[in-house]
Amino acid sequence: QVQLVESGGGLVQAGGSLRLSCVASIRTFTTYALGWFRPAPGKERDFVAAIRWNGGSTSYADPVKGRFTISRDNAKNTVYLQMNSLKPEDTAVYTCAATPRGLTPLAQLRWSSAYDSWGQGTQVTVSS
Repeated sequence: QVQLVESGGGLVQAGGSLRLSCVASIRTFTTYALGWFRPAPGKERDFVAAIRWNGGSTSYADPVKGRFTISRDNAKNTVYLQMNSLKPEDTAVYTCAATPRGLTPLAQLRWSSAYDSWGQGTQVTVSS
């Protein structure tokens, strides 16, 4: 069974930074596409960012463009979410997700239904 474990959440003041990590127990990690999600009004999982298998194709939700960066380290089976210039509205539980279909179009990776496995989430709280 695929397991995803997030870490790196915490309390930070507005304008600060955090880096979230998600370690995946996946034998063929390089073939997976990965994403980050957070709750939103009316949605249990709202898209934040995604990355395809080659690490060079990424997608971001409009509210986080220019502030968040998704990346992956295939040698460590880890996907990261670097969050800069944090705002109070970024406060949420952030969850990572994975799909073995690494070539899934970025447009489809914006939808939670594209993913097969989910972590438990890590809490990010941004204070003003």
